[in-house]
Amino acid sequence: MVKVWKLEEVATHKTVNNEKVALTNDERNALLTEWNAEEQKAPAKKLSEIKSIRLRKLQETDYLSNSDMTMPDYIKTWRQTLRDIPANHTDEDAYDLLLERNADGSLKHSVWTQPTS
Repeated sequence: MVKVWKLEEVATHKTVNNEKVALTNDERNALLTEWNAEEQKAPAKKLSEIKSIRLRKLQETDYLSNSDMTMPDYIKTWRQTLRDIPANHTDEDAYDLLLERNADGSLKHSVWTQPTS
């Protein structure tokens, strides 16, 4: 769900030359507009990152589709699951789950793990 910032959440002051200066209402409204515009872009940015990861994962197994190779069914199924991600994961909560990372920085969701059998 996209966050909608409220004017009460926007800072009332900024620091200029180490001095606290009050923001005008116009400046606060401009910040509010900017923040909300960025929030609106967040789901599309996340989906773009997911598609990029998906493409890398698919490219890692493209060699199996060469004519002299036989792609195992479990890889075919996994590749199809990767291709279906945009259709099966359509909201920001699902995007967050897909992009969640482990402590070591690796992707946590099982869909990203290439099966071995």
